[in-house]
Order: sequence, then C-alpha cells, then structure tokens
Amino acid sequence: MHKWNDNQPIYQQLKEQVLYRILTGSLAEGEPVPSVRQVAAEQRLNPLTVTRAYQLLTDEGLLEKRRGLGLFVHEGARMRAIASERENFLLEEWPRIRARIDALGIDLTTLISGESK
Repeated sequence: MHKWNDNQPIYQQLKEQVLYRILTGSLAEGEPVPSVRQVAAEQRLNPLTVTRAYQLLTDEGLLEKRRGLGLFVHEGARMRAIASERENFLLEEWPRIRARIDALGIDLTTLISGESK
C-alpha cells in the first residue's frame, strides 16, 4: 500500500503514479490499467478517488475507454506524456529550481558532481 502525502489530493497523487508508469514504460501503450475496484481495494481508497484520477488521464488523452473491456493506455500516450511533462518542467518547475540554485550559489561543477562543499 502506498503512503499518501497530505500536501496534495490523493487523486492527483494517484494520477501522477500512473503517469510515471506510462513515462517509464512499466504501463505500455495498449496495455490495460488496473480496474478502479482493484486499485481502490489494494490502496484502500474510495473508488471515486480512483475514478477521478483515471478521468484526468483520460481527459489528457493518455487513457482510453474500451466499451466492455475497461481502460487502456492510449497509443502514443508515452510520447504525449513526455512532451507535456517536459513543457511543464521547463515552464513551471525549472525556473523555481534555477532560482534556488542561484540563491544558494551552487556552481555547475558542484551541481553535476552532487558533492556538498
């Protein structure tokens, strides 16, 4: 069972878990995703929480509903997710990280080596 972070809604955390699996290929395109009931039971979540996470991924074109069969990873989902996550990282996350690096006076050599001086 996953330990949930109190700083973010659980449905958002679950969405990010599934997104990560798509990005890394552990959930391949065309592969079925675990059912809402299965995830809800395994993670001890309300099925509506799981449904909300899956709906967000469906709205983003990463999952598709196949009538009578369930939800599957959409063809092209990995590349679409990579493009979206790269854009988000460069526009949203990187500026904050870069500002923090600059504020701490960390140079490129130290940053790359990971050593604290």
